Amino acid sequence: MKINGAQMVIEALKKEQVDTVFGYPGGAVLNLYDQLYDADIRHIMSRHEQGAVHAADGYARATGRPGVVFATSGPGATNLVTGIATAHMDSVPLVIFTGQVAIPHIGTDGFQEADITGITLPVTKHNYLVTDLADLPGTIREAFYLATTGRFGPVLIDLPKDIQAATGEFRYPKTVSLPGYNPVYQGHPGQIARAAKAIAQSKKPVIYAGGGVVWSGAEQELLMLAEKTGIPVATTLMGLTGFPGTHPLSLGMLGMHGTYWANMAICEADLILAVGARFDDRVTGKLSNFAALAKIIHIDIDPAEIGKLVDVSIPIVGDVRRVLAELIKKTEPCHTSHWLDRINEWRAEAPLCYHQEEDGEICPQFVIEQIYRETGGSALISTEVGQHQMWTAQYYRFTRPRSLASSGGLGTMGYGFPASIGMQVGRPGELVFCIAGDGSFQMNIQEMATLSTYNLPVKVAVINNQYLGMVRQWQEMFFRRRYSSVDLKQVPDFVKVAEAYGVLGLRAEKPSEVIPAIRRAIAEPGPVVIDFRVKAEENVFPMVPPNSPISEMVRGNG
Repeated sequence: MKINGAQMVIEALKKEQVDTVFGYPGGAVLNLYDQLYDADIRHIMSRHEQGAVHAADGYARATGRPGVVFATSGPGATNLVTGIATAHMDSVPLVIFTGQVAIPHIGTDGFQEADITGITLPVTKHNYLVTDLADLPGTIREAFYLATTGRFGPVLIDLPKDIQAATGEFRYPKTVSLPGYNPVYQGHPGQIARAAKAIAQSKKPVIYAGGGVVWSGAEQELLMLAEKTGIPVATTLMGLTGFPGTHPLSLGMLGMHGTYWANMAICEADLILAVGARFDDRVTGKLSNFAALAKIIHIDIDPAEIGKLVDVSIPIVGDVRRVLAELIKKTEPCHTSHWLDRINEWRAEAPLCYHQEEDGEICPQFVIEQIYRETGGSALISTEVGQHQMWTAQYYRFTRPRSLASSGGLGTMGYGFPASIGMQVGRPGELVFCIAGDGSFQMNIQEMATLSTYNLPVKVAVINNQYLGMVRQWQEMFFRRRYSSVDLKQVPDFVKVAEAYGVLGLRAEKPSEVIPAIRRAIAEPGPVVIDFRVKAEENVFPMVPPNSPISEMVRGNG
């Protein structure tokens, strides 16, 4: 039996075991949505295409499965670009289907036409414009394969209206053959042996773990290696859930707002084992000074990342989980007790701290610490971007894999709230908290309608300091307190906004109200927004100033 192109898309999604699509309908995808009407695939309708792609991203981070997105042509497709770039920077697997004008109208500036494949070329792992119906099944098979192999990433398929309507035979390929695309999964045995020897000879080793640990599912292997060798582990923002934050060998996050002891350990280390990380500028600070005393071993599935920014003594291309499994076999316990003692001296010298007065204003760090304590560290957490994001990285001690969704590489304000929706959809039995700033929460606040429509029990904690906090902090520290365009004192009443959408709204204005508000939110079976009115000019410390080595941290005064 012949079926049309839109039916082929739905059948292909079933073959790929897709259970959820995030999207927003429009003229150029009417055929797709007509077929979706009868399909046994859940559709989550966002209130803006950016909300849909961020939700699909959160779904992917929480489940490990690719997020799937539908959007119409022109503005519908271009509204996805920020979310696609967010996923691209953080190696998140997405498959995005966009509508397009009919093939004869492509290039004519037709109504709602945009060259979305050209626009997204720099921020997708690959993209396709389908001009022959016979290519459609194979294209979809390739898209899912590319999104979820090698270094993960977003793949876009642009579907002209006439391709969706045309009919033909549907044959879905069982295998994919892409000459020139052959990700290496097994690390070179000789290089792994060299790495094991270097580890054995080191006196001050540190493991530097990134998001590749999470995407590879290598959390257990990393834990086993650290415990067997006694090597401490510092993580990036993307790698926070790759190693338990409560473990004695955990150094927490390193970099611009990392812990003092993590950064000092990197600076004095004689060996850095970089695992699924890319040496980005927020981690390294002044690059020429980063780990200047250390021999570097770098494990990554993307060969383009190895040697891109730092000289690497022992490169190992391969899947993090498989490489670590082989490395564990070849390593022995290291004599790190004196090294760990030195690190603990740094912990004692400059611990993370803040001063919460009993009757004073609420400290934002206090709010996040109480969310951690009241959830037992077991919640799924999404964050927006800014000060609250860094406080979450510092004070919420992640212990569960895939329990954080946060925009790292692109730093996308407006990401965290819709991402929390995707996390809740992907893991419906879990407690999900979105930790947001009052500025970034408003960027996709229309997704309150999505939250309410599907009665998703996400708990939104708005850290409301009535500023664009991180921008204000930089203006305070580096621009002589010239607060230009960061004042948000005219923010809406978030409790009333929540109520307008049929969602429970709560407010805490005193420290004594913080814990009761969190407990009430957790007990509520549906969605909740809590407006935490916090100190307006609290800063994130420690902080590495721009163009400085990570050893030169501004510690703050607690």
